Amino acid sequence: MSTTAAPFTATILGSPRIGPNRELKRAVEKYWAGRIDRAELAAVAATLRRDTWESLVAAGLDSVPVNTFSYYDQVLDTAVLVGALPQRVAGVADELDRYFAAARGNDAIAPLEMTKWFDTNYHYIVPEIGPDTAFSLNPAKVVGELDEAVAQGVPARPVFVGPITFLALAKAVDGADTPITRLDELVGVYAELLELLADRGVPWVQLDEPVLVTDGLQNAAELAERTYARLGGRAKRPAIFVSTYFGELTDSLPALARTPVEAIGVDLVAGNSSAVAAAPELADKLVVAGVVDGRNVWRTDLEKALGTLAALAGSAEAVAVSTSCSTLHVPYTLDAEHDIDAALRSWLAFGFEKVTEVVALSRGLRDGREAIGAEIAASDAAIASRKADPRLNNAAVRGRISEIVASGAQRGPADQRRAAQQDRLNLPALPTTTIGSYPQTTAIRVARAELRSGKIDAAEYERRMKAEIADVIKLQEELGLDVLVHGEPERNDMVQYFAEQLDGFFATQNGWVQSYGSRCVRPPILYGDVARPKPMTVDWITYAQSLTDKPVKGMLTGPVTILAWSFVRDDQPLAETAAQVALAIRDETVDLESAGIAIIQVDEPALRELLPLRSKDKEPYLRWAVDAFRLSTSGVADSTQIHTHLCYSEFGEVIGAIAELDADVTSIEAARSHMEVLGDLNAVGFSNSVGPGVYDIHSPRVPGIEEMATSLREALEAVPAERLWVNPDCGLKTRSTDEVTASLQNLVAAAEEVRAG
Repeated sequence: MSTTAAPFTATILGSPRIGPNRELKRAVEKYWAGRIDRAELAAVAATLRRDTWESLVAAGLDSVPVNTFSYYDQVLDTAVLVGALPQRVAGVADELDRYFAAARGNDAIAPLEMTKWFDTNYHYIVPEIGPDTAFSLNPAKVVGELDEAVAQGVPARPVFVGPITFLALAKAVDGADTPITRLDELVGVYAELLELLADRGVPWVQLDEPVLVTDGLQNAAELAERTYARLGGRAKRPAIFVSTYFGELTDSLPALARTPVEAIGVDLVAGNSSAVAAAPELADKLVVAGVVDGRNVWRTDLEKALGTLAALAGSAEAVAVSTSCSTLHVPYTLDAEHDIDAALRSWLAFGFEKVTEVVALSRGLRDGREAIGAEIAASDAAIASRKADPRLNNAAVRGRISEIVASGAQRGPADQRRAAQQDRLNLPALPTTTIGSYPQTTAIRVARAELRSGKIDAAEYERRMKAEIADVIKLQEELGLDVLVHGEPERNDMVQYFAEQLDGFFATQNGWVQSYGSRCVRPPILYGDVARPKPMTVDWITYAQSLTDKPVKGMLTGPVTILAWSFVRDDQPLAETAAQVALAIRDETVDLESAGIAIIQVDEPALRELLPLRSKDKEPYLRWAVDAFRLSTSGVADSTQIHTHLCYSEFGEVIGAIAELDADVTSIEAARSHMEVLGDLNAVGFSNSVGPGVYDIHSPRVPGIEEMATSLREALEAVPAERLWVNPDCGLKTRSTDEVTASLQNLVAAAEEVRAG
C-alpha cells in the first residue's frame, strides 16, 4: 500500500442511526413540530453517535465508520457537503431548516425528489444539478462528528458517498447536461476534502461507490480509474478505501485496482470472489471482504466465510473482514426480541450480531480456525436446524401453486373487463379516490399500544378501529370522493399486517429499520413456506362497505412488495417464495369478491425496488414478478376491478412490466416528476386506466386547487378522460388529518373544475 496508514482487520461499512428505540425519529419529529429546539435535537444525535461508536469499539472493530449519522439521508448530506442544494432553498436562513426544506419541503418550497437506494427499501433524496450549481466544500458536519469520535478515542474512518455515485444518482434540472459530465469538477472538491482530513490526522477515508456494481454508467470502469487515479495521486491525503456493495464489480474491479487507492471493498455475499482471485492488480491492496450479509438477517455460515477469506488471502497484500454493506438495512440487535422461538433465533443475526461475526472471522483469519471453533460449531448447528425444520416445506401449498399455474387461469381482455366494471360501478369521468391509508392518529396508536399491553381486549380494540373506519368513511363522503377506502387503522404496516396473519412469517417487536427520514418500518422475517390460515381483511372491508353506498376498495399488499419489505429466506429462489405469497393474496381476493367487494387494490410499490442491478438479470426477475401479480389477481371475475399502486421509484426500467401486470387501474407516483411517467406508459402501449398522483403526500404543504388542476390537465394530454383517475401519489398514513382534509378538498374541487372544462 502506498501510504503509511496501517491496514485495519475488522470493520463494518456503516451503521444504523435512527436509534435502537427510534430516539432520533422522535426527536426529529418533535423538532419539526416545534416541541424541542435545536440544542435538544443535537443532544439526542450526539448521544446516539457516542453509543454507537462505543459499542463498535467494545465489540472489537479496529476501524469504525463515522459521518454515517444523518438527520435525514446520506445523499442529501453529500449535497450539503459539496454545495449542491437547489437555489430554491437558499432563502431559508437557518442551516438545519434549509436542510429539512430540501428533504421535506414546506408551505412555500417543493422538496427534492425521493427514490429507492439501489435495490433496497431505503429511500434517498435525489440531488438536483443545474447549470448554476457551483460545487464548494462545506465540511462542518464531518469535522464536528470527527472531533467527537477522536475525543472518544474511536479509530475513526470518515465515510462519504463517492463522487461517481453522487452524480450518477443526481438529476439534471433547468436544461443542464447529465450530472456525470461535472465529475472532474466535483472530484476537485473531494480532493480538497481529502487534504482537509489529512491535515486533521485522519488515517483512512471511505468513499462509497455502489453505482459501480450496476449498468447505470456505460463507462463506469473508465470513470472509476480516472477518478481514483486523480484522488489517489494527491500528495496530501488519508489512505483511501473505495467501498462497493450490492453486486458484482466486473470490469470496475481491475480498473480500481490499477489506481493508487489503498483498499477496495467488495460484496462477497453478492458474488465477486472469483473476480478478486483473478485480479493480479490487487496484490498491493487491502481487500475489504464483505462476507457478512449487511442487508439480510440470516446468520453467517462461518465455516464457508472463513474458507472464502482464506482463499482471498493470497490475492491481496492484506484482507480485512467486513459486512457486505452498511448495517443500516437491518435492526440493531436480536436482544430486543423476546417472543421468538429458539430455533428461529438461532438462524438469525441482526446488526450487533453481525458485528460479532465480523470480529470472530477476523480472529479466525488471523489465528486459525481453532481460535473460533466454538463459534463455528454454533453456526453449523443453526444451519443444520434450519435445513431440517418442517416449516420450510409445505407440500399442500406447493401442490396448489403447480395446479393453478398448469390450468392457465387468467382474466378476460382489458376492454371486456372495462365494460363489465363500468356497468357495475357507474363511475363519473375522472373518478376521485385515495391510495389506501389515512392518518394514523394518536387514538389509533394508543389503542394499539393498549392492546399490546393488555389494557384493552381484542373486542374493545375492534370497536375502536371500527369507530375510526366510520369516521374515515364519513369524511370521504363529505369530501365527495367517488371511490372510498376504509383507511387501514387496524394496520401497523402494509406488509407487517399481513405477515402477522400468514404462516411462514415472524413479525418482530423491535426490529426497526429506517425507510426514509424519520420513517421507520419493521420488516417481518419470511423464514418458511407461506400459507393463509384464514381471511385477513374481509371483516374490516365489508364493515366499511356497509356504511356507504359508494364502492369501498379492498386493500391488499402484493407479493413482490411483501418480499421487498421483508427479510426473505435465502434457501430457495425468490420466484418460488413470491408464488407462495401470491397464492395467499389470491385467496384473499376471492373471499373479498364473494363478500360483495367490487374493487380490490393489490399494491406493488416495490416492483422497481427488487429489479436486479445488472441488465442480464432483469428480464427473468420481471417475468416472475409479473407472474406473481397475475397469480394473485386472476381468481376474480372480469366485473371486479383490480387496482394496483406503485410509488417512489425510477419507473423507466420497469415500464413494460407495469403494463404487463394488466391491472384495470394503476395509480402511480407522478407529482414530484410532473407526470413524466405517463409518456413512458404510452410508449409501451399501456391502455388501461391510470391514476397519476396529483400531489405529493410526503411534504406537509397543502397544494392548491389550481396546482392540482394543472397537473390533471397535463395528465389529460397523455391519457384520455375515460381512463384517467384522480388521486394523491401515495397513502396518507404519515400526514395529519387537517392536512389530509384540506388537500383532498382541493383534489375534489380540482377534479370538478377539470370535468367542467
